[in-house]
Amino acid sequence: MTAYEVKALTPETWEAFAALMERHGGVFGGCWCTWFHTMSAEKERTYEANRRLKQCLVDEDRAHAALVFDGDEAVAWAQFGSPAELPNIRHRKQYEEETDVLPDYRVTCIFVDKRHRRKHLSDVALQGAVDLIAAAGGGTVEGYPHDKGGKREAVLYSGTRTLFERAGFDYVRPKGQFNCVMRRTVP
Repeated sequence: MTAYEVKALTPETWEAFAALMERHGGVFGGCWCTWFHTMSAEKERTYEANRRLKQCLVDEDRAHAALVFDGDEAVAWAQFGSPAELPNIRHRKQYEEETDVLPDYRVTCIFVDKRHRRKHLSDVALQGAVDLIAAAGGGTVEGYPHDKGGKREAVLYSGTRTLFERAGFDYVRPKGQFNCVMRRTVP
């Protein structure tokens, strides 16, 4: 089995992250994992604009992710950040009406290179995010995984409830039709 290494998304790991994104057309129509960073009215919707935005956020230390490496190649990631960094979540209105505590961190996007799927790299990426959060001082962490039914795309970017349970997250409540709120305190 390959020994994978987890590194933080930084200006130093940007090129490896960019190569992963480019191998997949920017992922989800060229999003470059920027959808959660900005509200819809603030967003340009082109591949190049999203790439520039993501690189700017990384350079300014406003975009965080655990990158999973196979040698020198990034093959998976789990995006995380504060609610201020990642304000745009699905079913936001319902979430805000029902939330009891705002988390310190959100895990909003998990992606695995299509050549490396079915190797539990989502687990590695999510645990990598938890470890990076712990190294930054920890706190309350939420994820919004797929819970039942619905679209395959949701499973691809948000993970599953089972994935989050394996990483020590507890179920809090449903969020929208197919997702839920999972929470963990990271020391």
